[in-house]
Amino acid sequence: MYKEYRELTRNDAVEACYQDMAARHRARFRSIQIIRVAEVANADVRRPYIKQLMVPKLRFPLPHRVARPAEKAHRSLFIAKRPSTFY
Repeated sequence: MYKEYRELTRNDAVEACYQDMAARHRARFRSIQIIRVAEVANADVRRPYIKQLMVPKLRFPLPHRVARPAEKAHRSLFIAKRPSTFY
């Protein structure tokens, strides 16, 4: 089997391989044998889901960004005050 991963280091690529094989194929760590890890040039990439990430100025949209009001930005979520249990 030949797998391509886009990661920053080879260790991250191996870890991504283990996670991917466990997620997609329910393969255990002990049953995966990695024979070779190699860096692939941009021209030699085979898989289309990796080729789409090779665009020089790749940008990802942030569609769910919510604008928060300015006064709530500095307000604490928790208040350091003991509750009053008697009147």
